[in-house]
Amino acid sequence: MTLLTAHQPAVRPALADRSDGLDWAAIAAGLDAHGAATTGPLLKPDECAALSALYDDESRFRSKVVMARHGSGSGEYQYFADPLPAAVATLRERLYARLVPIANGWNERLGGLVRYPDDHAAFLARCHDAGQTRPTPLLLRYGAGDFNCLHQDLYGEHVFPLQVAFLLSEPGRDFTGGEFVLTEQRPRQQSRAEVVPLGHGEGVVFAVSHRPATGARGDHRVTLRHGVSRIRSGRRHTLGIIFHDAA
Repeated sequence: MTLLTAHQPAVRPALADRSDGLDWAAIAAGLDAHGAATTGPLLKPDECAALSALYDDESRFRSKVVMARHGSGSGEYQYFADPLPAAVATLRERLYARLVPIANGWNERLGGLVRYPDDHAAFLARCHDAGQTRPTPLLLRYGAGDFNCLHQDLYGEHVFPLQVAFLLSEPGRDFTGGEFVLTEQRPRQQSRAEVVPLGHGEGVVFAVSHRPATGARGDHRVTLRHGVSRIRSGRRHTLGIIFHDAA
């Protein structure tokens, strides 16, 4: 066994390896049970800070959305331009590879004919052939009083049914409030709300628009929307990883 000294810092696993090393069985089980599952801390504090700092570099983004102008909340977000930052591109590629079996399993349970390729580049080629060529990973910034209304991130004909959001700010230090909220509309029942607490650098994997749920008569489709509750103080940054591109 090799002992580390003060002059031999521990080697940090690469982001791709950390992503591959998540408890994917537990994530799959959480998605099936609740439509959302957390990753545990995946991004390191310095990675969170570096991604958050990109927000002020307009050259890295293709467009900015001020939510209040569209009646979708209060706060703003920016879509990254190509080429994506290395960390964002890595997360998009490696997370997709782990989520695609879940996505295909969901479609089979719901009787859908769509099958997603194992490789994210192949899925993007499918999007681009249909005119969906604009990258969709984004950075969101919220200040005190801001919130994000319940919504779905649908940008064209081709939609990957799962996405991931990473909290880049530290709860209790950088901001208060601002919980991730998921609602599930169930057939012939009232909607169910799920609040997902996140830690610094932690991600939440969740359904984009619908998922299969098992009932007395087998699997059926439930519809989901997500949002962020009101920020009570401070500033909150989030990284959104959406796997389909936009028209």
